[in-house]
Amino acid sequence: METEPTQPAIRIGADGIDVHKVEEEILAAVAEKRAAGVYDDDLVARAERNNLLTLKDDESFMEQYLVCLRQIVPVDINDFEIPERRSRFAPISKAIKKVIWKLLKFYTYRLWSQQNQTNNVLLAAIEIMDRRHKKEVAELKARIEALEGK
Repeated sequence: METEPTQPAIRIGADGIDVHKVEEEILAAVAEKRAAGVYDDDLVARAERNNLLTLKDDESFMEQYLVCLRQIVPVDINDFEIPERRSRFAPISKAIKKVIWKLLKFYTYRLWSQQNQTNNVLLAAIEIMDRRHKKEVAELKARIEALEGK
């Protein structure tokens, strides 16, 4: 069985556009920003490494998808800074928001912990289905190879 040559996931082109020049400009801008420390954020670096263009097939996509799910499953239940942009009433508004947060914290923690439990169960179910699917596919491939060998 003959396979077709792979096509790039994204194709850039238009009349009067020098694609290589555009690519070089983008790469130069990225290099400049990286040197300036703009891309030091872990999330940006992870997104760059796990770019969809690097996913060549369904298998690598599923692996990457599971990695992403494992990273985002837990809901952050820690306290957070309450921003206030209105400078005139900022101290009063921020104090009121903090009081409200302290009153509601018990309920939100319960909701978040339940959400974490639900997320973990769903992730486990997806991982089990993925393992079962991979095992089934491997068994079917082995069976096909055995039948073709006869």
